Order: sequence, then structure tokens, then C-alpha cells
Amino acid sequence: MSDVSTHHRAEFDSVPDIVVSAPGTVNLMGAHTEESEGMVLQVGLNRRMFVAVSCRKDQSLRFFAADPGERKRTTISGLRYKREDRWANLVKGVIAGLLERNVRVPGLNVTIRGDVPSGIGLASSAAITSATVSALDTCLELGLSARDRTAIAVGAERDFMGRTVGQSECITALYAVQDAALAIDTRAARYAPVGLELSGIKLLVTDSKVPISPARAEYEERLADCRTCVDVLQERRPGRALRDFTLDDLQSVLGRVPETARRRCLHVVHENQRVKNMVEALRRRDFHAAGRLLSRSHASLRDLYEVSCPEIDWLVKRSLETSGVLGIRITGNGFGGCAIALVEDGAIDAYYARLDEYERIFGFRPEAFVCRASAGARIEDN
Repeated sequence: MSDVSTHHRAEFDSVPDIVVSAPGTVNLMGAHTEESEGMVLQVGLNRRMFVAVSCRKDQSLRFFAADPGERKRTTISGLRYKREDRWANLVKGVIAGLLERNVRVPGLNVTIRGDVPSGIGLASSAAITSATVSALDTCLELGLSARDRTAIAVGAERDFMGRTVGQSECITALYAVQDAALAIDTRAARYAPVGLELSGIKLLVTDSKVPISPARAEYEERLADCRTCVDVLQERRPGRALRDFTLDDLQSVLGRVPETARRRCLHVVHENQRVKNMVEALRRRDFHAAGRLLSRSHASLRDLYEVSCPEIDWLVKRSLETSGVLGIRITGNGFGGCAIALVEDGAIDAYYARLDEYERIFGFRPEAFVCRASAGARIEDN
């Protein structure tokens, strides 16, 4: 994908001053725990977004998305969110974050290209914002701290675009480690690599081709359920988020909160523990235990948090009937998107046969690829 430089030269008649790439990310464990300041386990994908940048002598900002061949433009003084600018708002949001920190940003030519699919829960947006902030930090010699890089990348979506996003995807896109997952404490914004030495086993990501539902009201309802439960729990002992409470605490409020809300919270508390258990399983290379944790997580997302969908539920059920498929779960925010599975090498063909069956039943072809844990944002050759 380094030919982003070729596209940049053809579009702007200038050589990029810098090219930076960042990976998409997949959530291995810790679904909907970040909203409660919990733990997550993320992996940088071996699919990346590339951002090429060259400085201009005027105050114009020109953006080119090479794959769809789309162009957007504005100026430093006219920088604002525009719904119709879609992908370009991610770059504009990073620039806005720098301007808010009193950084003198020149006019820029920016080209984007990559192979992280969008809209399926693999954090293509975080890859773009992370690559952009890393490129501008280096190109403009800003010397940003790791915390500032993360804040600007997250703020491009959260503040500039008004999206509800966490920080774990940007942390992973920026600081993922080759051949390792990243265990992230979202309260403290601390992270540590966890080796993924998957000899004889593959981590498979499958795009179900079920569009992720833009069910903002559904997400807000679940967040409100968790807040309701925390409010009641705080009457019994201190704690500001679900990570501060135990299963016994949830049992103690039985009858005092709606059962639906308690189920949502049960998922979060269990899932936080599953992250810790998954880290331990990977460190001792117990992949059967890791697979069981994936499957338990899916059951929890399906039955307690209720963010799965019939198609992925079918894929999970049928895959687990296949010898050598150690575990599988929906990943991302849910309501469609992707599944992630641990599969022994000898079972990969059988797993793909399940995808053929899926296509016959549901009428569309899922796409699977092997996830090899990739490093975070890096400078590429021009």
C-alpha cells in the first residue's frame, strides 16, 4: 500500500513530506467494558490505513481519498465539521485538535489510502486519525507526548465529529506491538503487550456482511442501564463505575434495579474478568482456555448485553460444532459486523466450509482473513 505516495504525487504534483500508516484494530476481549472504565484486549490488524502529507505555501487544506477517488477541500480559517465531508472530517478533526493547542498548522495536501474495511467494527477511523496525528507530529516537529497524540486522535471523532468513541482503538492504532495483543486499562490509559505466539493456531476475522446497525438509541439505553445500576450500588459502597463492583454487589441489588439493567451490568462485570483471564491464558499459551473465553463472551453479548444478531449467532453455533475451532465471538460494538475466532491450522478448511453454508442460508458471502498482530503507527518509505 506504499503506492499512496504515487497517488499523492499524481494528485498534488508534489512528493509527500511524510507517509505514516496505522493498523485497524480488532477487539479480542473486553466488549462494552470501556464505557465502564474497564479492561480491554485489542489487536492491531495486518491491514492498515496510509496517510501521505505535504505542506503547502498557502492556507488551503486539500484532501484526497485515493480508493474512491474523492476530493474535499477547505482552509485553515474555514475549518469546521461538514457532514458531507465524511472521511475528510477525520483529518480535519486532527487539525482542529492541533489548532486548539495553539499549533501553527500550514496548508496541507493529504492523501489517504488503505485496506482496512470501513463500517464493520475494525476501527478504520481510528487508524486514519492515528496515522494523521503521527504524520503531523513528525512533519511539523511538534514533539507531542503519547497522551496528547491519543487525545487528539480520539478528539477528532469525539469532539470534532460528535461521535461516541472510546480511547482504546486509538491507543492500539498508535502503540500496538508486533505479534502481541495490547491489554489496556481504560481508566488509567495504561497498556501492556501480551504475546500472541499462536503456533499451529490462527486468529481469524470474519466479516459477516451484516451491516452494523446505527442503533444509537440501543447503545444509549445500555449505557443508561449501567448508570442506573451504578447509582444504586453507590448507596452501598464507594465506586464510580462498574469495574469497582463485584458479582456479589450486583446480587445485593436484586429487585432494586430492573432485571434488564442488572443483566447488562452482569455482562460488563463478567467481561472485565474475562479480559484478565484471557491475558493469563495467552501468557501460558493455553489456547483451549482462550477459545472457551471467546465463546463465553459471545454468549454473554448475545444473552445479557443483547448486541448480537441471528447471522453471527448461527456462525458461532455452527463453527463450535467443528473440531479444531477453539472459540469464536462477535467483535466490535455488535448488531452485525465481524466475528473473531481461534482456529487450529488443521480446521481452517472446515471453518471455511461453514462460511459456504452460511452463504447458502443467508444469501451473502462472508469474508475471512488471518489476523497477524501488527505494530502501531509507523513512518513508511516515500
